[in-house]
Amino acid sequence: MKTRKLGNITVSAIGMGCMGFTHAYGKTPEEREGIRLVHKAFEMGCTLFDTAEMYSYFGNEEFVGKALKGLPREKVIISDKFWPEKLPGHDFSEDKLSETGIRKSLEGSLRRLQTDYIDIYTEHQMREGNEEEVAYIMGKLIQEGKIRGWGQSSPTAGQIRKAHAVTPITAIQSEYSMMARQWEKEVLPICRELGIGYVAFSPMANGFLSGKYTADTQFSGDDLRTVITRFDKTNMERNQPLLDLVNRYAADKHCTTAQISLAWDLMAYESLVPIPGMRSDARIEENLGAADVELTAEEYASLTAELDKLTVYGDRRGLTNLASVPSSVKQDESNINTK
Repeated sequence: MKTRKLGNITVSAIGMGCMGFTHAYGKTPEEREGIRLVHKAFEMGCTLFDTAEMYSYFGNEEFVGKALKGLPREKVIISDKFWPEKLPGHDFSEDKLSETGIRKSLEGSLRRLQTDYIDIYTEHQMREGNEEEVAYIMGKLIQEGKIRGWGQSSPTAGQIRKAHAVTPITAIQSEYSMMARQWEKEVLPICRELGIGYVAFSPMANGFLSGKYTADTQFSGDDLRTVITRFDKTNMERNQPLLDLVNRYAADKHCTTAQISLAWDLMAYESLVPIPGMRSDARIEENLGAADVELTAEEYASLTAELDKLTVYGDRRGLTNLASVPSSVKQDESNINTK
């Protein structure tokens, strides 16, 4: 697979978001099957795997640790995130964003991931007011070899600039897709200016842009799309012109709507790497295959201009605590793009 740079770290052009292996998008695969799918993605050239201590309250890190254990560590890039507040199971008295708090979080993550270093360690869902202090601590951890690089999740341009001046940021991680483009105004420009990578979560708008859902699709149990407003029946109907547009380009390029969505993401910035979730062989082949779908500059400009004319209805509102979603579900979504 083609590669890209996140700071000084080389990664596959498309990574794997691992959250859905343990919760949040309907029925999860059995652990053995999930591990097989991670290995399949690696064999197809995917090297970037994203997790967080907050996902399933440490359970996702444990899964990723098991899944990556049998792969050559030097060829795998682990993107992990620490939550800025204490989670159930954190038994220390210090503030979570103090040096002691961050170090204890990191040690727990290293243990669960079964590794002695993390490639990109990111502050999950940024908080205001401690950017420089956290950046300084990240610099110390880099010098000690416990992490190779660091990042911020969903930061503002001001937060990026403050922190980067203390310890250069490897990559920020924020939502980005045809349905979530607000970061084009300030965040993407500052990443270009400072040479910071951009890891794009929900690059297909939680699966909406895969084209595999309709207004009649029912979500249940722990599936986050029961509360994501873009999956409201009325919004699904109102956003159909967007899917029609993507379908038209997919037909012209002889690929799928998911692949056009990811190919468009990749054109936004040479150091942007989408991390879709993928929990079946078909989805892995489809999503990773998007790295070979090439939009010309003219096609990208034309598609973007048409997107500019459309109104997008709904967003990710309703997602307040991804970790608290129980693992039990009622619907099998394992054959559908999820993130």
